[in-house]
Amino acid sequence: MKENQTAAEQLNEIRNFKGKYPKQLWLLGLSEMWERFCFYGMRGMLTVFMVERLLMPKPDANLKYGAIQAFVYTMAFVGGLFADKILGFRKSIFWGGLLMIVGSFTIAFAPEDLFYIGTSISIVGTGFFKPNISSMVGTLYHDGDARRDAGFGLFYSGINIGALLGGVLCIKMANMYSWNLAFSLAGIVMIISLVIFVFTQRTLGPIGLSPLKDKPGMTPGKRSMIEVFVYLGSLIVIPFILILIENSAYSDMFMYIVGPATLLYLLFEMMRSTPGERKKLIAALIFILFSIVFWAFFEQSGGSLSLFARYHLDHKLLGVTIDSNEVNNSSNSLFVIAFSPLLGLLWIWLNKRGWEPNTVVKFGLGFLFLAAAFYVFFYMRMFASPDGITSLNIFTLAYLVITVGELCLSPIGLSIMTKLSPARLVGVMMGMWFLASAYGQYTAGILGAGMASTGEYRIGTSRPPVDPTVDQSRTVIWADTAKVKAEFQKMDVGFTTTEGDTSDLKWVGTATVKAKVNAKGDTLSWMTSDVPNDGSETFVLPLSLAKRSDVEVVIEPVSIERLQCYTDGYRMLAIYALVCGILLIGISPLVRKLMGDVK
Repeated sequence: MKENQTAAEQLNEIRNFKGKYPKQLWLLGLSEMWERFCFYGMRGMLTVFMVERLLMPKPDANLKYGAIQAFVYTMAFVGGLFADKILGFRKSIFWGGLLMIVGSFTIAFAPEDLFYIGTSISIVGTGFFKPNISSMVGTLYHDGDARRDAGFGLFYSGINIGALLGGVLCIKMANMYSWNLAFSLAGIVMIISLVIFVFTQRTLGPIGLSPLKDKPGMTPGKRSMIEVFVYLGSLIVIPFILILIENSAYSDMFMYIVGPATLLYLLFEMMRSTPGERKKLIAALIFILFSIVFWAFFEQSGGSLSLFARYHLDHKLLGVTIDSNEVNNSSNSLFVIAFSPLLGLLWIWLNKRGWEPNTVVKFGLGFLFLAAAFYVFFYMRMFASPDGITSLNIFTLAYLVITVGELCLSPIGLSIMTKLSPARLVGVMMGMWFLASAYGQYTAGILGAGMASTGEYRIGTSRPPVDPTVDQSRTVIWADTAKVKAEFQKMDVGFTTTEGDTSDLKWVGTATVKAKVNAKGDTLSWMTSDVPNDGSETFVLPLSLAKRSDVEVVIEPVSIERLQCYTDGYRMLAIYALVCGILLIGISPLVRKLMGDVK
């Protein structure tokens, strides 16, 4: 940018670019690429880490995953609001990046002990970073520029390179070395992202500067003081985020409150808008509501599908041995990289001939592909072995289909929010788009927990003996109470107490013991053994626990039954997605009228 140019002249120079893409798009995409490495690398580890290191039951891990992701996207709404009103996009991105770095290294220092604290810091940081860099992309184009969708498509494809690398390398680092190094890697690449952004800001002209900069009567000192209050407020909110993600009841209460409150705020803004702006905001709200459903289904990838990949897939992809979780974490990003530019060029080609489907129809097509993908996930049961292991090849094919659906909706969704929003509300509406994702993530956790709660069986344990110094043994008994009996190939039986100390628990008989360690370093002993539908095993408690009555038993079949519960859930998601797709295409003429001159 030339120093003697006015802000308007600089902005016009950026927007009057030649060719398909502005040069600033590449720079923003590069910074976002490394941030996505950090985000998706950690996302791909969350559920597996909670199950295998925090020893959390699978349904609880799904719920916790949904809550964590929901708060990430909820904070994106807050981050967009403060960027619009006070900080501007640039300072919001820088502050968010710093917090993400601190959060990643906090977890890396002591994963089991500091997991929730580091995650809370990262949640706030991601909220300031995530929506605002996408908003800056929208400002690179004139209103009505037909190249905008293609630009968002390329941006969306480029940042998925980071998601691909993070999805593969972080979980590989955890499997081959340690969780400490895996979380450290996420922090290192976030440093790279922030450095790139800082040294490329000079190409952005007036884009992303604080809205307070040119406000009448606003002195530099007063502006700095207001900004400091925002920074301090974001630090103060971290302990509250910590409380929310540690307590599911509080998470539920929060989600029940913030959604209605946000809708009221949007209604307030609608009352201040012109009739034309109001209609466009109503159209945006329709897109937002349907996107909640889409993300509730799509985000099974980090929850139920992550566990499905861990325990129910073989490790052969087209004859090559590969970890199934690496495929789960990275295949979507790989397909986005491959097909996003092609789809963007397809939209341009169709647009020139007057054949391009409108945005509402594209949303509907996204749901139809989503339905097809979950039908593929459902039919994976047809290829399963008796012990519940199925084909990684078919699993990857389902991800190919689901990615096409995502490409019909997500990059176009980002673009349409900037098109339909008045200039004063661009950041807020981008935040609302991510808030819709928050409710999708929250619902995804609930759906995943339901699919992870497998089987109908009764569990019982013998009562504590009168004199535990004489008899420290206890017997666990299980019985399959389902109408259709499953043939259990293996059964996992776990024992926990309120204190989590089962370090001296011993098994009697021929059961095979797998040792796991909890956050305090205590060994939690799990039995895996060939068992019938109805059976029992005896174990011996240490003297300190033998007289306690709070020893809880967790019993979990590792069998075809568990796989069938997952795939039954995926079949229902396919049906709901199909209904949504048909409905959206049906109402597309009405929504198009509300959108006015926006294409």
